[in-house]
Amino acid sequence: MQVVTLVGHGCPIPAIEAAFGFQASTIRAWIDAAGAQSEAVHHAVVMQERDLGQVQADEIHVKTQAGVLWVAMAMMVSTRLWLGGAVSAHRDRALITHVIALVVACAQWGPLLVVTDGLSTYVDVVRKAFRTRQPGARGRPRMVPWPDLAIAQVVKQYTGRAVTGTCHRLVHGTVSTFLTQLWRTPGCQVLNTAYIERLNGTFRARLATLGRRTRRSARRSTTIARGMYLVGTLYNFCTPHASLPVGHGTPQTPAMAAGITDHVWTIREVVHYRVPPPRWEPPRQRGRRSKEMQAKIDRWCADHH
Repeated sequence: MQVVTLVGHGCPIPAIEAAFGFQASTIRAWIDAAGAQSEAVHHAVVMQERDLGQVQADEIHVKTQAGVLWVAMAMMVSTRLWLGGAVSAHRDRALITHVIALVVACAQWGPLLVVTDGLSTYVDVVRKAFRTRQPGARGRPRMVPWPDLAIAQVVKQYTGRAVTGTCHRLVHGTVSTFLTQLWRTPGCQVLNTAYIERLNGTFRARLATLGRRTRRSARRSTTIARGMYLVGTLYNFCTPHASLPVGHGTPQTPAMAAGITDHVWTIREVVHYRVPPPRWEPPRQRGRRSKEMQAKIDRWCADHH
């Protein structure tokens, strides 16, 4: 638990190796196991339909020993809830599609504002992701976009490497939907990407391999993905935020603000959380099912009736 706590708060592996005397391979195995468990907890608990209100998405440029990687992430602004992320060697459509699919899995039907940077790929991916099938039509069902979806961009203007200004764009949706979703977010009266950029800074501070000028860069993308889910889960469940007070003034975690849990989790709770197994589905096959397979299906249906 101490090693996972230190890794989840930015301590590099050589420091843990020197302090505790563990071998680096043992520490990496623990981190991989904790990262896999954190990812399972995230998909089982966080990825449930809820009213997101406003979502911000952005990418992090990461230098590794094997080359450059991109980490794309998204968050629910009102509760600061981290919705998930994806890692890829290219900042392309596949990366954006992956992270937006996580947002879709967490989104409840209703008004939604998605705020991104100036990457044009987001616009088309979000438009196609937030669609539903139109019932009652013959043949192939028509995909209808969400009526209350708004997409806004915050494009930074540079002079050299210095930011000299920003350009705000409403690229999809009505002004009424945009302003309603923007102003219903507590503390957000002006269009910005400050919340996701602050979250990017938190991930860079808590995951040593994401440091801009670190000598402890990762070798594999799997290492960054597991570390990302470890830090993200600890951020959601174990990190109280002063900007998210409850009635009596006690800070709460993003998971508490989103109604997922009623208390601050310990890291032991995250590591030992029992993730339910996925629902069993009968395999697809041609022809008539065997008697054994049909008996198994009937028994499963009787248990879950």
